[in-house]
Amino acid sequence: MEKGKNFSLQDAAELIRRSFPEYSRLADMFTNCMRDTLEKTIRIRPDGSVFVITGDIPAMWLRDSACQLRPFILFARSDPKILEILVKLVDRQMECILYDPYANAFNDDGRSFFCMDRTDMKPYLWERKYELDSLCFPVQLSYLIWKNTGCSRQFNQRWLDAVRLILKLFRTEQDHENNSPYTFERENCVYTDTLSRGGKGALVKGNTGLIWSAFRPSDDACAYGYLIPSNMLACVILRNIARIAEELYRDGGLAKEAGALADEVDAAIRKYACLPGLEEKIFAYEVDGFGQYNVMDDAGLPSLISLPYIGWCEKTDPAYLSTRKWMLSDRNPYYYSGKVLKGIGSPHTPGCYVVWPMALCMQGLTAQDPSEKKEILDMLLGSDAGTGMMHEGIDMDNPERYTRPWFSWANSLFCEFLLDLCGVRVEL
Repeated sequence: MEKGKNFSLQDAAELIRRSFPEYSRLADMFTNCMRDTLEKTIRIRPDGSVFVITGDIPAMWLRDSACQLRPFILFARSDPKILEILVKLVDRQMECILYDPYANAFNDDGRSFFCMDRTDMKPYLWERKYELDSLCFPVQLSYLIWKNTGCSRQFNQRWLDAVRLILKLFRTEQDHENNSPYTFERENCVYTDTLSRGGKGALVKGNTGLIWSAFRPSDDACAYGYLIPSNMLACVILRNIARIAEELYRDGGLAKEAGALADEVDAAIRKYACLPGLEEKIFAYEVDGFGQYNVMDDAGLPSLISLPYIGWCEKTDPAYLSTRKWMLSDRNPYYYSGKVLKGIGSPHTPGCYVVWPMALCMQGLTAQDPSEKKEILDMLLGSDAGTGMMHEGIDMDNPERYTRPWFSWANSLFCEFLLDLCGVRVEL
């Protein structure tokens, strides 16, 4: 798409139809998924603020809501209503972060919790699982809106206050063991839904430069608290903050602080995150700083295969390519190959529901080989069980079996993959 050119949802559907005449239902699936997100997940509250549910769960995840609306950035230049929704979502996300920066999901009525966990629960929290990426994606969304549309109305005093709180939390969680007030425990649950050691989580080495995270983007507990893809995303958004502070707020102090922290985390990733003893550089998914590595990838974003998508590196980066090859093989314990589907899944989904369309979409978005993209498109089209929508986890041998009939984030990522196939992308 030519920069600055108006581009509507109808234009996109027609582009997909022209680009893939052999796939008769592809444009309709795109329209169905985009309209579903736009018309059914976005709630305009009486005060004009925006609340975005995930689909079949009536709560707003900071990460999910940012990712659900990311492809809509492409249409915001030609549709003021979409741009207004994006700006108001960022404002609501920053309000949530100021309310509790350790919470991952929020409710809209001040009454409903997912669980009564042992942590510092408050009325508007749906869940209080501290996930590093939950603080990153809203900041990146605000930056991408500005980068792709020129709109800067999202950068108000609330945004600035929330960003300063994020930086403070990042510094705190660089030495979680000694400095953090955060604990989390849940009773009568699977082990991935709670933290060990009285809610502190598995011990990590302090002051490595890495930022601790309690939970993964899947909402599962980290095995080791330094979640590498989330630290990589933190580097990206810290540099976003530095640029915004310099160019829009004229705040050299904030720009310097954010840039210095980005450099510190970046150096720590390169020191602690690569698997030892290998000729090629392979990033671990999690580390503890003491020398233990969790070698895997997960379907939730950010993931190791998503690194070019989140802006950490180029698709051609040698370390990325080596890591990507590793994670798209049986060396990754959560890579599955069945009769119908093959791809990355997650320990988050039970039993046979192992391949995630989200992971397939991300594999397609980061692939360079057109034949790989084509294979993924065919798998996605054969995995919707006739619903015209994406799901969470799918039986790799029988796509008629799946989890979550309404999962908006997966729908949006599918649409972003289709646009990418047509050469239309969000500029990072």
